[in-house]
Amino acid sequence: MARVFAEGRLVYGMQLPIQSQSTIYAEPWEASAGAADLAEIARAADRAGFGYVATCDHVAIPRRLAGPMSTVWYDPVATLAFLAAVTERVRLLSHVAILGLRHPLLSAKQYATVDHLSGGRLVLGVGAGHVQEEFEVLGADFAGRGAVLDETLDALRAALGPEEYPHFEGERFSFKDLGQLPRPAQERIPVWVGGSSPAALRRAAVRGDGWLPQGDPRDRLPGQIARIKELRAAAGVEDPIEFGAITEALYVGEPGWDTGRRTLTGKAEVLAESLRAYRALGVDQIQVRFRSRDRAELVDQITAFGSEVGPLLNDQ
Repeated sequence: MARVFAEGRLVYGMQLPIQSQSTIYAEPWEASAGAADLAEIARAADRAGFGYVATCDHVAIPRRLAGPMSTVWYDPVATLAFLAAVTERVRLLSHVAILGLRHPLLSAKQYATVDHLSGGRLVLGVGAGHVQEEFEVLGADFAGRGAVLDETLDALRAALGPEEYPHFEGERFSFKDLGQLPRPAQERIPVWVGGSSPAALRRAAVRGDGWLPQGDPRDRLPGQIARIKELRAAAGVEDPIEFGAITEALYVGEPGWDTGRRTLTGKAEVLAESLRAYRALGVDQIQVRFRSRDRAELVDQITAFGSEVGPLLNDQ
């Protein structure tokens, strides 16, 4: 399996706004934004050299969680297909697809089509999920979601492979003599596993081409990365794996407004010096996010990061 991005370089990508609006990270202006705003932001990231743009996945949010999570969650497959049509080079990442909510052949059909339509730009980020009611209403197994995800990933390796009639035999899923065209444009769609629990680390080590941490601070990353490498070696997996990190909120330049005490602000050199430290921790790609008061400011931030900060991430 080839890496998504070249080894030895720190790549940057971003989770797109608007398409998911948890109160943990959404800006107030996103509530009234729509498709045109999403497209313009994705195009800005594409022009600015971002490695990927990412979308989330939830089907239905129960009332008990609607306060912090909101109910704004665009469908990832529909959104990635839309983004494929308005961008040219940037990779399209599901961060993360809750595969246990769907039969693997359904996921294979959807994501193979996105990869086909985008010319081979899909990165399939996956996770176990955490909203019990969401699983229950769809008839999915919440208690066994980890084991379901593991088998689903094995099934998807077959279903997203080169064969028109894939074959898989597992405990929960089995299929043969069922054809699916078009095939993905990529010979092997890269799978990045999300999550920071012991089970997620093992899943990333054994079944993943990459790891997407869930909120790990900088000081935890080396230990997590070392654990994945240890588990991967023990499983005899020799293919390369790409490690990610989610950065602090950023603002390129002096904001002139209160961006919060945890936001990294300042000139390009200051931000780049801070972000280069991720590479020393063993990280291959960073997911950046920017504070903004409207779409124009976010586009300006993306553009400034790509032209001023990005070139400094790998110059030392």
